[in-house]
Amino acid sequence: MRSKTVALVFGLLLLPALGTAQTHTRGQVVVSLAEGGFVAFKSETAWASATNTSAAVQELRGELRSQAFIGEDGIIHRVLVDAAGKYIFGYDLLIQAVPASKTFNIAVKPLDLQIENKLLITSPDGQPARIATLPQSSEPQILDDSDSFRLDLLVNQKAGVKIVDSVRVSFDRSNLGDDNPRTLPRDFTLDAVALTIKDYRLLIDGNLVAAGKPGPNFAGALIWCYVEGHGRFIFSLVPREGYQFQKVGIIKENRIEFTVKGNYYEWLSDSPILPTGGTWNIWVLHDPKYVPFGSQEIVKREKNKLDKLDDSIKAAQAKAAKIGDPAPTTFHNKTEEVQQVQAAKRFRVMVGAADRIENLWPRNQ
Repeated sequence: MRSKTVALVFGLLLLPALGTAQTHTRGQVVVSLAEGGFVAFKSETAWASATNTSAAVQELRGELRSQAFIGEDGIIHRVLVDAAGKYIFGYDLLIQAVPASKTFNIAVKPLDLQIENKLLITSPDGQPARIATLPQSSEPQILDDSDSFRLDLLVNQKAGVKIVDSVRVSFDRSNLGDDNPRTLPRDFTLDAVALTIKDYRLLIDGNLVAAGKPGPNFAGALIWCYVEGHGRFIFSLVPREGYQFQKVGIIKENRIEFTVKGNYYEWLSDSPILPTGGTWNIWVLHDPKYVPFGSQEIVKREKNKLDKLDDSIKAAQAKAAKIGDPAPTTFHNKTEEVQQVQAAKRFRVMVGAADRIENLWPRNQ
């Protein structure tokens, strides 16, 4: 899924003064579309550069509030209201969702005059005769799923700030920012700092035992690696209550070094493991009994192959003994075959990442 931002630029309207007023809205407004999909609106403030102005509106006091509703013709009417309930700005969004291609056809136009008149009838005293709107319509555009565009609505040249509408479309509501738990404000903890392994290499006692394929990154508050015959190692920047993490390793820029049961491990990354780099202590949880899903079946298949080979060797040797063939056999015994397999064997290694230790190891283990 890709995301881009399309800039739709219009002449900005002049705000004579905002004073000390707050000009952000209370979150975003999400509208469901009849054909499927959603569109989210959110007004924000941004620094303004020199702009041409086309009209003037009254001074804004208090917090701006967002509204968006669908008319009988399917057009979305978007308006901003001040703390006194007066309509400050409005425009129309023509949008059609196309589920088959996961795209949206959109166009922006000035607020419909009939809608404006209906809103003014219900507005409080002191409402201006007209609601400020865009000076012209935009050209139709096609947006992909999760794309967004921004509209410059109002500008306060004296304060050097402008009000911008950010509009995002998606067929999945969880992609619309405020609805996604990962985008909500959180207290900062060390779990917010991601450890990242890229294009890894793993050494044991100085010997290279595995290397990752170029491309994939593994990033999270915890990262882990499984080494066949050694178990799994989980790494954390902090100890975790209820889990037996040991401070037996360090992070040095792009490598993790640690020692467990007399073996010295080096896990190398193609880039720094922490965003800030540096050298840091790291906590390691050793899970010696861990076996990746499906590994038992692989072990069984290899054992069956060796058992069948051993049976073949024994049958051939028995046959040669019966016919009294003194010539030396070209078959090896099972012990010799196992030694050859072990000599050519490479360690099986798996790596991964997680945001929570409970995702890797339930607390009751």
